[in-house]
Amino acid sequence: MQDAVGAPLPPPHEPGHGPATTWAPAAHHPGQPGAQPGPGPQAPPAPGFAVPPAPAGAPHAHVPTAQPPLPPAPDTTGHVQLPPGGPVGMPSAPLAPGAPDLAATTLAVLLIGPAGAGKTSVAKYWADHRRTPTAHISLDDVREWVRSGFADPQSGWNDHSEAQYRLARRTCGFAARNFLANGISCILDDAVFPDRPVVGLGGWKRHVGPGLLPVVLLPGLEVVLERNAERTGNRRLTDEEVARIHGRMAGWYGSGLPIVDNSQLDVPGTARVLDEVLARSIASPPQW
Repeated sequence: MQDAVGAPLPPPHEPGHGPATTWAPAAHHPGQPGAQPGPGPQAPPAPGFAVPPAPAGAPHAHVPTAQPPLPPAPDTTGHVQLPPGGPVGMPSAPLAPGAPDLAATTLAVLLIGPAGAGKTSVAKYWADHRRTPTAHISLDDVREWVRSGFADPQSGWNDHSEAQYRLARRTCGFAARNFLANGISCILDDAVFPDRPVVGLGGWKRHVGPGLLPVVLLPGLEVVLERNAERTGNRRLTDEEVARIHGRMAGWYGSGLPIVDNSQLDVPGTARVLDEVLARSIASPPQW
């Protein structure tokens, strides 16, 4: 199972977002389909200026006329709705039998857990097997979009790696809101620590909204050590680092967030339990 985590430290204040950019439609020009044939009316000359008569046989000069202001451009690009300016609200809970089930509900889910918890594998499987369009957004994947100059937290957590983490999280949040605005569910995965504000839930809530449903995957230490040993490259951590991260994740107990111990569950089984947990979270949203 593939997922990864750094070892972050508390952050400074994170700046907010700028306004979204909109696109104006093209102006209508004579000669395009729908335009009226024939020359348009000539505007009178401005006071103090005379328009000399055109020589015989010369074509008439075109004098532009005043155009009414264009209406405000809709907040769309083509048929794709841009994300709203505000945060994403909570999904409405089904209140009666026969109401749309969880698989048909547009959701935003944040899967939390230590390295080796199976976040990425479960997130991909869950997204693959829903009956409605669903996107998987991995923060580690987005961080690694930076190729030259990538600040790998495994080489030391500093201002540079923290800035890239914050940028990746904001990018993930915008992507999630964009998908949700177009009726596509999202599941994000990140190693969110309960004792480190820089990788806390506050940033995700700010970038996505209170409708984001966090769920913690927390298998036993021996399980995450075994899974970590199967990794290669910069996503494989030392046993000491895995144990330290796992110990810090135990702080989620008592937080009020739903926790799934998937030590004895395979990926499909964990996805089924995740659905059960999300149904309860929609009916009674966690306070975070």
